Amino acid sequence: MPSPVAQPAPPAPIGVGIVGLSARRGWASRAHLPALRLLDGFEVRALSASSAESARRAAEKHGVARSYGSAAELAADDGVDLVVVTVKVPDHLEIVRAALAAGKAVFSEWPLGTGPAEAEELASLAARHRLRTFTGLQARSAPAVRYLRDLVADGYVGEVLSTSLVASGRGWGAEFPEGGAYLLDRASGANMLTIPFGHTLDGLTSVLGDVDEVTAVTATRRRTVTDPHSGTVLRPDVADQLALGGVLSSGAVASVHFRGGLSRGTNFRWEINGTDGDLVVTGDHGHLQMGTYTIAGAHGSDPALAELPVPERYFDPSLAALRDTDAYNVGAAYAQLRRDLTDGTSVVPDFAHAARHHRLLARIEEAGARR
Repeated sequence: MPSPVAQPAPPAPIGVGIVGLSARRGWASRAHLPALRLLDGFEVRALSASSAESARRAAEKHGVARSYGSAAELAADDGVDLVVVTVKVPDHLEIVRAALAAGKAVFSEWPLGTGPAEAEELASLAARHRLRTFTGLQARSAPAVRYLRDLVADGYVGEVLSTSLVASGRGWGAEFPEGGAYLLDRASGANMLTIPFGHTLDGLTSVLGDVDEVTAVTATRRRTVTDPHSGTVLRPDVADQLALGGVLSSGAVASVHFRGGLSRGTNFRWEINGTDGDLVVTGDHGHLQMGTYTIAGAHGSDPALAELPVPERYFDPSLAALRDTDAYNVGAAYAQLRRDLTDGTSVVPDFAHAARHHRLLARIEEAGARR
């Protein structure tokens, strides 16, 4: 009787340490933790917070074995293979530096830094130490965006002639959320240009190619903004209007208009127009990295647009519980991250990609300031 064939052992799980996982609220508990716990191949082994006591409370609430009062202590944990950075943008530089110095792979939320200089420093540091890095530009992981990319690549619209997008930033309107004053301070690096516009522009370029030529107009039209909780009035120094005109690497012409707050009319509409067809993406706000979007299209002899449902093959069944939530695309990015680490691929944007995207946003901001 033949001997049984030995089966290869499954890959060891990736030990994750999350910086910024709170017992109270936050994006880490809304998106990162649920995604990591649904996917095979990850173990959340540690967390850190602003103090040892707040970390202890968070660990108790979320059932995480080890807690630390600093990101440096977390990064030194031998059980942590991947450091996930989910704190406010101004704190990214110091925390990511510590993780890279400890020789760990890093997944940092976008924006990577407060501007191109910080992003380039971190990208150079990671390259010098030959460490794997990942940036949370998860719009390109969204099933709708991946399907759209394939439709365009497969010639659905023929040659792309132009694209136009109008969107609302949701934030940066007449009021700001509790604890959101830093979003109105340009020095923080977290604003409408870097967050919803930055995420959405990265999604657009993943479908249509890079932006080569740039013209822009930026403006701060709401000169005062009120905190609805305290009544405090602030004077923002970040743009709440941004109009980009550009030429893509393919030669297609692009126009993008982002405005703060929400509109009673259109809050997201993205058209791709080609020699043989048209695609239209609609949604309820301008954060392409989260939410649900609908694709419609027509080509050849089609008389009118018709909905093009995203095929099931673009969805990960492991993440079924997160479908139609803001967290799904984060989970999809983690699933690809796992494949990148296991197979040696580089699909999830790394720090070098993030630095290039920071430079593009800086070009747009500088063009807008010259008007």
